[in-house]
Amino acid sequence: MGLDIRWPIGLMFTLIGALLAIYGIARPAGSVSLDININLVWGIVLLVFGVLMLAGAVLGGKNPPSA
Repeated sequence: MGLDIRWPIGLMFTLIGALLAIYGIARPAGSVSLDININLVWGIVLLVFGVLMLAGAVLGGKNPPSA
């Protein structure tokens, strides 16, 4: 079975992270708490996690572990 869960997880987090980071850049005044742009920070965190998942899916071997 060739299902790798890292692909959908990586795509989902990358897409949500990119949208949130763009929103944080476009509307910084409405999402600032304690001088921290929450949407931008968490958008970048989600984007990095999603890219790491996609990199793991691309670089990961397709051979299942032998029993």
